[in-house]
Amino acid sequence: MVLVTNAYLLKKADEGGYAVGAFNANNMEMIQAIIETAEEEKSPVILQASQGAIKYAGLDMIVAMVKSCAERTKVPVSLHLDHGTDYEQNVRCLRAGFTSLMYDGSSKPFEENVATTKRIVDIAHIVGVSVEAEIGRVGGTEEHIVVSEVEALMTDPGEAKKFADLTGVDSLAVAVGTVHRMMTREAKLDFDRIAKIKKLVKIPLVLHGASGVPDDGVKKAIAAGIRKINIATELNKSFTNAVAKAIKDAPSEVDPRKMLTKGKEATKAAVREKMKLFNSCGKA
Repeated sequence: MVLVTNAYLLKKADEGGYAVGAFNANNMEMIQAIIETAEEEKSPVILQASQGAIKYAGLDMIVAMVKSCAERTKVPVSLHLDHGTDYEQNVRCLRAGFTSLMYDGSSKPFEENVATTKRIVDIAHIVGVSVEAEIGRVGGTEEHIVVSEVEALMTDPGEAKKFADLTGVDSLAVAVGTVHRMMTREAKLDFDRIAKIKKLVKIPLVLHGASGVPDDGVKKAIAAGIRKINIATELNKSFTNAVAKAIKDAPSEVDPRKMLTKGKEATKAAVREKMKLFNSCGKA
Protein backbone atom coordinates (compact mmCIF):
# COMPACT_ATOMS: atom_id res chain seq x y z
CA MET A 1 0.00 0.00 0.00
CA VAL A 2 1.26 3.50 -0.74
CA LEU A 3 2.13 5.66 2.24
CA VAL A 4 -0.68 7.78 3.70
CA THR A 5 -0.61 10.88 5.90
CA ASN A 6 -1.03 11.21 9.65
CA ALA A 7 -4.06 13.41 8.96
CA TYR A 8 -5.76 10.50 7.17
CA LEU A 9 -5.03 8.05 9.99
CA LEU A 10 -5.88 10.39 12.85
CA LYS A 11 -9.18 11.55 11.37
CA LYS A 12 -10.36 7.95 11.46
CA ALA A 13 -8.98 7.51 14.97
CA ASP A 14 -10.84 10.64 16.12
CA GLU A 15 -14.06 9.31 14.67
CA GLY A 16 -13.50 5.86 16.20
CA GLY A 17 -12.26 6.95 19.61
CA TYR A 18 -8.94 5.06 19.50
CA ALA A 19 -5.29 6.04 19.14
CA VAL A 20 -2.73 5.22 16.45
CA GLY A 21 0.70 4.12 17.61
CA ALA A 22 3.62 6.17 16.32
CA PHE A 23 6.69 3.98 16.67
CA ASN A 24 10.28 5.17 16.29
CA ALA A 25 12.63 2.91 14.34
CA ASN A 26 16.41 3.06 14.18
CA ASN A 27 17.29 0.20 11.83
CA MET A 28 15.92 -2.23 9.25
CA GLU A 29 14.85 -4.85 11.77
CA MET A 30 12.77 -2.36 13.76
CA ILE A 31 11.08 -1.05 10.61
CA GLN A 32 10.23 -4.60 9.58
CA ALA A 33 8.97 -5.44 13.06
CA ILE A 34 6.65 -2.42 13.25
CA ILE A 35 5.08 -2.88 9.81
CA GLU A 36 4.83 -6.68 10.02
CA THR A 37 3.02 -6.40 13.37
CA ALA A 38 0.64 -3.79 11.94
CA GLU A 39 -0.19 -6.22 9.13
CA GLU A 40 -0.75 -9.10 11.54
CA GLU A 41 -2.96 -7.00 13.82
CA LYS A 42 -4.70 -5.20 10.93
CA SER A 43 -3.79 -1.92 12.57
CA PRO A 44 -2.99 1.46 11.04
CA VAL A 45 0.50 2.56 12.01
CA ILE A 46 2.79 5.57 12.00
CA LEU A 47 6.49 4.88 11.56
CA GLN A 48 8.61 7.70 12.91
CA ALA A 49 12.18 8.74 12.23
CA SER A 50 13.91 11.12 14.61
CA GLN A 51 16.71 13.44 13.58
CA GLY A 52 19.07 11.04 15.36
CA ALA A 53 17.82 8.10 13.29
CA ILE A 54 18.17 10.14 10.10
CA LYS A 55 21.75 11.02 10.99
CA TYR A 56 22.50 7.36 11.77
CA ALA A 57 20.88 5.65 8.78
CA GLY A 58 20.67 8.43 6.20
CA LEU A 59 17.51 10.13 5.02
CA ASP A 60 17.18 8.33 1.67
CA MET A 61 17.90 4.95 3.26
CA ILE A 62 15.11 5.37 5.84
CA VAL A 63 12.60 6.41 3.19
CA ALA A 64 13.59 3.52 0.92
CA MET A 65 13.28 0.92 3.68
CA VAL A 66 9.92 2.19 4.89
CA LYS A 67 8.48 2.44 1.37
CA SER A 68 9.71 -1.07 0.55
CA CYS A 69 8.00 -2.53 3.62
CA ALA A 70 4.84 -0.43 3.24
CA GLU A 71 4.36 -1.48 -0.39
CA ARG A 72 4.16 -5.10 0.74
CA THR A 73 1.39 -4.55 3.30
CA LYS A 74 -2.34 -3.90 3.03
CA VAL A 75 -2.56 -1.71 6.12
CA PRO A 76 -2.14 2.09 5.98
CA VAL A 77 1.34 3.31 6.98
CA SER A 78 2.51 6.88 7.45
CA LEU A 79 6.16 7.99 7.48
CA HIS A 80 6.53 10.82 9.99
CA LEU A 81 9.39 13.12 11.01
CA ASP A 82 9.64 13.10 14.79
CA HIS A 83 10.79 16.36 16.41
CA GLY A 84 12.11 18.24 13.42
CA THR A 85 13.67 21.22 15.13
CA ASP A 86 14.13 23.53 12.16
CA TYR A 87 12.53 24.56 8.89
CA GLU A 88 15.29 23.11 6.72
CA GLN A 89 15.01 19.61 8.22
CA ASN A 90 11.29 19.58 7.50
CA VAL A 91 11.90 20.67 3.91
CA ARG A 92 14.47 17.92 3.39
CA CYS A 93 12.07 15.27 4.72
CA LEU A 94 9.24 16.64 2.60
CA ARG A 95 11.41 16.40 -0.51
CA ALA A 96 12.60 12.88 0.40
CA GLY A 97 9.08 11.45 0.58
CA PHE A 98 7.87 11.73 4.19
CA THR A 99 4.07 11.88 4.31
CA SER A 100 3.92 13.70 7.63
CA LEU A 101 6.17 16.31 9.23
CA MET A 102 6.69 17.69 12.69
CA TYR A 103 8.14 21.03 13.62
CA ASP A 104 9.03 21.19 17.30
CA GLY A 105 9.30 24.85 18.20
CA SER A 106 8.16 24.28 21.78
CA SER A 107 11.37 25.76 23.20
CA LYS A 108 10.95 28.93 21.11
CA PRO A 109 8.88 32.01 21.98
CA PHE A 110 5.20 31.58 21.07
CA GLU A 111 5.32 33.99 18.12
CA GLU A 112 8.40 32.31 16.62
CA ASN A 113 6.85 28.85 17.05
CA VAL A 114 3.71 30.06 15.26
CA ALA A 115 5.61 31.71 12.41
CA THR A 116 7.85 28.73 11.60
CA THR A 117 5.05 26.20 12.01
CA LYS A 118 2.86 28.16 9.61
CA ARG A 119 5.66 28.31 7.01
CA ILE A 120 5.96 24.53 7.14
CA VAL A 121 2.19 24.01 7.05
CA ASP A 122 1.91 26.25 3.99
CA ILE A 123 4.44 24.31 1.92
CA ALA A 124 3.40 20.85 3.16
CA HIS A 125 -0.30 21.35 2.46
CA ILE A 126 0.46 22.29 -1.15
CA VAL A 127 1.50 18.66 -1.77
CA GLY A 128 -0.97 17.03 0.63
CA VAL A 129 1.47 16.31 3.47
CA SER A 130 0.26 16.75 7.06
CA VAL A 131 2.03 18.62 9.86
CA GLU A 132 2.24 18.13 13.62
CA ALA A 133 3.53 20.81 15.97
CA GLU A 134 4.06 21.13 19.72
CA ILE A 135 2.81 23.68 22.22
CA GLY A 136 3.93 23.45 25.83
CA ARG A 137 7.09 21.40 26.23
CA VAL A 138 7.79 17.74 26.98
CA GLY A 139 11.22 17.65 28.62
CA GLY A 140 13.74 14.82 28.68
CA THR A 141 15.14 12.79 31.56
CA GLU A 142 18.62 14.14 30.78
CA GLU A 143 17.34 17.54 31.95
CA HIS A 144 16.68 16.09 35.44
CA ILE A 145 13.26 17.72 35.48
CA VAL A 146 11.37 17.64 38.79
CA VAL A 147 7.57 17.42 39.16
CA SER A 148 7.09 21.17 39.61
CA GLU A 149 9.01 21.83 36.38
CA VAL A 150 6.92 19.26 34.45
CA GLU A 151 3.79 21.08 35.59
CA ALA A 152 5.20 24.48 34.64
CA LEU A 153 5.91 23.27 31.09
CA MET A 154 2.40 21.89 30.52
CA THR A 155 0.26 23.15 27.64
CA ASP A 156 -2.14 26.00 28.35
CA PRO A 157 -5.52 25.12 26.74
CA GLY A 158 -6.26 28.67 25.60
CA GLU A 159 -2.79 29.05 24.11
CA ALA A 160 -3.21 25.69 22.33
CA LYS A 161 -6.41 26.93 20.64
CA LYS A 162 -4.78 30.18 19.57
CA PHE A 163 -1.77 28.28 18.20
CA ALA A 164 -3.92 25.85 16.21
CA ASP A 165 -6.04 28.66 14.77
CA LEU A 166 -3.02 30.72 13.72
CA THR A 167 -1.01 27.88 12.14
CA GLY A 168 -3.60 25.57 10.54
CA VAL A 169 -1.60 22.59 11.83
CA ASP A 170 -3.14 19.10 11.41
CA SER A 171 -2.33 17.66 14.84
CA LEU A 172 -0.99 19.04 18.07
CA ALA A 173 1.49 17.52 20.52
CA VAL A 174 0.61 18.62 24.05
CA ALA A 175 2.59 18.58 27.28
CA VAL A 176 0.36 16.96 29.93
CA GLY A 177 2.78 15.21 32.29
CA THR A 178 5.09 12.98 30.26
CA VAL A 179 8.89 13.12 30.04
CA HIS A 180 10.99 11.89 27.10
CA ARG A 181 13.29 8.85 27.51
CA MET A 182 11.70 7.83 30.80
CA MET A 183 12.93 4.34 31.73
CA THR A 184 10.16 3.64 34.26
CA ARG A 185 6.39 3.87 33.77
CA GLU A 186 5.59 6.41 36.46
CA ALA A 187 4.40 9.48 34.53
CA LYS A 188 1.29 11.12 35.98
CA LEU A 189 -0.91 12.69 33.33
CA ASP A 190 -3.27 15.66 33.72
CA PHE A 191 -6.41 14.14 32.17
CA ASP A 192 -8.54 17.22 32.85
CA ARG A 193 -6.05 19.31 30.90
CA ILE A 194 -6.22 16.89 27.95
CA ALA A 195 -10.03 17.08 27.95
CA LYS A 196 -10.00 20.90 28.12
CA ILE A 197 -7.57 21.16 25.22
CA LYS A 198 -9.58 18.65 23.18
CA LYS A 199 -12.75 20.66 23.74
CA LEU A 200 -11.10 23.84 22.46
CA VAL A 201 -8.87 22.45 19.72
CA LYS A 202 -10.72 20.62 16.93
CA ILE A 203 -7.73 18.62 15.69
CA PRO A 204 -6.21 15.33 16.91
CA LEU A 205 -3.98 15.53 19.98
CA VAL A 206 -0.62 13.79 20.32
CA LEU A 207 1.06 12.31 23.40
CA HIS A 208 4.87 12.32 23.36
CA GLY A 209 7.03 10.43 25.87
CA ALA A 210 4.38 7.74 26.30
CA SER A 211 6.87 4.97 27.11
CA GLY A 212 6.77 6.31 30.68
CA VAL A 213 2.97 6.12 31.05
CA PRO A 214 1.31 3.13 32.78
CA ASP A 215 -1.41 1.28 30.85
CA ASP A 216 -4.34 2.69 32.81
CA GLY A 217 -3.01 6.19 32.17
CA VAL A 218 -2.82 5.51 28.44
CA LYS A 219 -6.43 4.33 28.38
CA LYS A 220 -7.61 7.43 30.25
CA ALA A 221 -5.60 9.69 27.92
CA ILE A 222 -7.28 8.12 24.88
CA ALA A 223 -10.69 8.56 26.50
CA ALA A 224 -9.84 12.23 27.13
CA GLY A 225 -8.92 12.85 23.48
CA ILE A 226 -5.40 11.65 22.64
CA ARG A 227 -5.27 10.17 19.11
CA LYS A 228 -1.55 9.64 18.37
CA ILE A 229 0.79 8.07 20.90
CA ASN A 230 4.58 8.11 20.47
CA ILE A 231 6.62 5.10 21.56
CA ALA A 232 10.41 5.07 21.25
CA THR A 233 12.27 4.24 24.47
CA GLU A 234 10.24 1.09 25.13
CA LEU A 235 11.07 -0.29 21.68
CA ASN A 236 14.76 0.53 22.10
CA LYS A 237 14.79 -1.27 25.45
CA SER A 238 13.04 -4.34 24.03
CA PHE A 239 15.37 -4.53 21.03
CA THR A 240 18.68 -4.00 22.82
CA ASN A 241 17.83 -6.22 25.79
CA ALA A 242 16.93 -9.09 23.44
CA VAL A 243 20.13 -8.65 21.43
CA ALA A 244 22.23 -8.47 24.60
CA LYS A 245 20.65 -11.69 25.88
CA ALA A 246 21.26 -13.44 22.56
CA ILE A 247 24.93 -12.50 22.69
CA LYS A 248 25.22 -13.62 26.30
CA ASP A 249 23.50 -16.95 25.56
CA ALA A 250 25.71 -17.68 22.54
CA PRO A 251 29.03 -15.82 23.05
CA SER A 252 30.77 -17.73 20.26
CA GLU A 253 28.13 -16.91 17.63
CA VAL A 254 29.47 -14.58 14.93
CA ASP A 255 26.41 -14.30 12.66
CA PRO A 256 24.81 -10.92 13.54
CA ARG A 257 21.55 -11.91 11.88
CA LYS A 258 20.81 -14.38 14.66
CA MET A 259 21.15 -11.71 17.35
CA LEU A 260 19.27 -9.07 15.38
CA THR A 261 16.42 -11.50 14.72
CA LYS A 262 15.93 -11.78 18.49
CA GLY A 263 15.76 -8.00 18.67
CA LYS A 264 13.19 -7.93 15.91
CA GLU A 265 11.03 -10.54 17.65
CA ALA A 266 11.14 -8.58 20.92
CA THR A 267 10.22 -5.37 19.09
CA LYS A 268 7.23 -7.07 17.48
CA ALA A 269 5.99 -8.21 20.88
CA ALA A 270 6.30 -4.66 22.27
CA VAL A 271 4.51 -3.12 19.27
CA ARG A 272 1.71 -5.70 19.45
CA GLU A 273 1.14 -4.96 23.11
CA LYS A 274 0.82 -1.23 22.39
CA MET A 275 -1.53 -1.67 19.44
CA LYS A 276 -3.88 -3.71 21.60
CA LEU A 277 -3.65 -1.10 24.37
CA PHE A 278 -4.41 1.73 21.92
CA ASN A 279 -7.41 -0.24 20.55
CA SER A 280 -6.17 0.19 16.98
CA CYS A 281 -6.18 -3.53 16.12
CA GLY A 282 -8.69 -4.37 13.38
CA LYS A 283 -9.07 -0.70 12.44
CA ALA A 284 -7.05 -0.83 9.21
